[in-house]
Amino acid sequence: MRLEDLNWMDVEEYLRRDDRVILVLGACEQHGYLSLLTDVRISMALADAASRQSGVLVAPPLNFGISPYFLTYPGTISLRTETFVRVVEDIVQSLYHQGFRRFVVLNGHGGNIAAQNVLTEIANRHAGMRVAWYAWWQSHSVEEVAARYGLKIYHAGWAEAFPFTRVTELPSGEKRVEGYQGLLSAEETRTTFGDGVFGGAYQVDDAILEELFDVALQDVLALLNF
Repeated sequence: MRLEDLNWMDVEEYLRRDDRVILVLGACEQHGYLSLLTDVRISMALADAASRQSGVLVAPPLNFGISPYFLTYPGTISLRTETFVRVVEDIVQSLYHQGFRRFVVLNGHGGNIAAQNVLTEIANRHAGMRVAWYAWWQSHSVEEVAARYGLKIYHAGWAEAFPFTRVTELPSGEKRVEGYQGLLSAEETRTTFGDGVFGGAYQVDDAILEELFDVALQDVLALLNF
């Protein structure tokens, strides 16, 4: 159940029986051969699937995140850290004001980690507010699926190559990237990673991806019970 499919009276009725909301934080950034909105599409797929089973409302995703290191890749749109955390703050405070109290944040992009601190600060100020944070690729259950098949998770690699994130044919085989140190500028990032994939297999059997998605979904459903 998405906010975009309701009117304000529907939301008011929803709040009479539930104070939970799912908020997706994503990014518009290069993902090699995958969609520029991969970080949004995966988290929204999890949010929609969890909503169908739980009835919890899904807010519109934040499609832009913090991605300054990818700005030499066309199509990447990055927000400054200050801008991003202020937008997150405004979204959450708007929803809290209306009666939402439990926020399950599905973060699709590692660069958005700064939002964790601002969410804690908001929760400190607002009585009864609770926040759960979930980044699917960091989940132990997801890591276990990868390990079972001898795979490692890299940016823009096999673990993000779901049918709904693919926009072209994917290369076969694996990619190896030589070691690098320190924080890379946008120019250095493109020089180091070329096509934008950070390493590992470009693609795997869809059955593995289904298994990975299913365990991530179970994680989200568990969080909704907090």
